Amino acid sequence: MDSDTATGEWTDSRGRPTPRRTGRRLGAWCSGLLFAGVSVVVGCRVADSDGSTPVPQLLAFLPWLLVPTGTGLLLTLLARWWTGAVWGVALLGLLAWFIEPYGKSGEPAGPPVAELRVLTSNVEFGKGTDSLIAAVRREKPHLVFVQECAYTCDAALRRDLAAGYPHRQAVEGGGSKGSVILSAFPLQPTPGVPGTMGMPGAVADVRGHAVRLQLAHPMPPLPDQVGLWREELGALRDAAGEDGDTPTVLAGDFNASQDHAAFRRILDTGLRDAARLVGADRTATWPARTAPTFGAQIDHVLVSEDFAAHRARFLDLADTDHRALVVDLTLHGTG
Repeated sequence: MDSDTATGEWTDSRGRPTPRRTGRRLGAWCSGLLFAGVSVVVGCRVADSDGSTPVPQLLAFLPWLLVPTGTGLLLTLLARWWTGAVWGVALLGLLAWFIEPYGKSGEPAGPPVAELRVLTSNVEFGKGTDSLIAAVRREKPHLVFVQECAYTCDAALRRDLAAGYPHRQAVEGGGSKGSVILSAFPLQPTPGVPGTMGMPGAVADVRGHAVRLQLAHPMPPLPDQVGLWREELGALRDAAGEDGDTPTVLAGDFNASQDHAAFRRILDTGLRDAARLVGADRTATWPARTAPTFGAQIDHVLVSEDFAAHRARFLDLADTDHRALVVDLTLHGTG
């Protein structure tokens, strides 16, 4: 066995690479492939773009890209590929930067005028209705936003919750298309936001103060429907920016996390994520089977700057693939 003085690697008597050199080359190639895949996703995040499939799907799990990046960095060290090590460290730095919460924070300037509790839940084609009803009775929210509330779900909510929630605004539909807003406060209907699935809207009279309510449930970013997903999130953004003078609650299953550019543009209208305000912006809500250990936060309660958030809780409901989100809010008057 001889040393190749040109490369510093070991070769046999015929000049062929030894297993050690082959292993280092394999490690460098594997780390390069890992870094290349992560770089595509991180590059779209840097460019404030959701890109095309599979980038939108991977962006939902952006923090988990630390795993392949860390693995690649270990391989570069074992392979002594120092250029790759610099590449890996740069990716780790960018990921750490983007994992930080996005959006504004702060407290309203005006005096408190009302306390309210908001619950949002996707009941997966109505299968989680019974569990939701039990949670509503236990948590006693003032406003309930329900997505994928099929006809049987709608009938059950009318039957079992009408006494506590005499006011409602709904888009009826089967499967995933039905959605309902239940309210302990009087409601005036609004046109809502048009979409493939129901997204009703209303204005609530919260102890004499008008509050805009809008349910969110855009299409998910399926490989062949990324454009529709982006379009419906854009419609929610337009609705959020329509009236900056009225306190607003925009809640539901957004099928998007803070790592999606289309969702961040909704926050750029001035709305704030209530979970982010209480330090729970990375708590996973989907898929419920693996949350909170693994998943993404795609269920949100967004509020205008008139609200302060005090607590956010994530409820595990039976028979649905989403966790419910409950937030406690205080509405403040004009400063």
